[in-house]
Amino acid sequence: AARDRGVSIRIGVNAGSLDPRLLRKFGKATPDALVESAVWEASLFEQHDFHDFKISVKHNDPVVMVRAYELLAERGDWPLHLGVTEAGPAFQGTIKSAVAFGALLSRGIGDTIRVSLSAPPVEEVKVGLQILQSLNLRPRKLEIVSCPSCGRAQVDVYTLADEVTAGLEGMAVPLRVAVMGCVVNGPGEAREADLGVASGNGKGQIFVKGEVIKTVPEAQIVETLIEEAMRLADEMGEPVDGAQPSVVVG
Repeated sequence: AARDRGVSIRIGVNAGSLDPRLLRKFGKATPDALVESAVWEASLFEQHDFHDFKISVKHNDPVVMVRAYELLAERGDWPLHLGVTEAGPAFQGTIKSAVAFGALLSRGIGDTIRVSLSAPPVEEVKVGLQILQSLNLRPRKLEIVSCPSCGRAQVDVYTLADEVTAGLEGMAVPLRVAVMGCVVNGPGEAREADLGVASGNGKGQIFVKGEVIKTVPEAQIVETLIEEAMRLADEMGEPVDGAQPSVVVG
């Protein structure tokens, strides 16, 4: 039926529903057990000359999951669908997925991904898109980089970053905006971004494409960054859509 309709199939091997025969053989859902199950199931389709499928070997432990995909990639050239099953609540699941997907995708292993979180599906999509953008596997959109609030910070970096993010919500341009709270590392980070600010002593140096274009009072930093970001977006001819800016602290 799938062949007749040109529909592809996913062969989904999951640690929670592994064949009892393989559990007896390997003792538990090991990487080898997951791969043996996947290869056997793939062979059943191939025996009928059906090759329009992809394979997933999911486990809730990202270390086991990564090793399983490594072994599977060595066994054949099937399209691979990456996923950490039952990854958990949003924060925990995001970390697990990012670690596992990053380890594999950065080495060219994996063709599609699925982020599984105990959270609304829209959050799963956001995390997946951010992982791909972080690996340069998907065109970047707006990225806001801000420093942690260390002892050198002379402004409320968290509030600045939140206000800039809110002000630029919906902007989908590939723009990197640095919101830095000190004059030590701040100028270097701001200079490397498309747009940035290095704050200190009640004022902020505004950088555009590596050059200081002005110095403004602290109270005008957010307004100035938003104005400059909109100007850069207009120069790039990029429309504003409903995408959420990405925020990186560190």
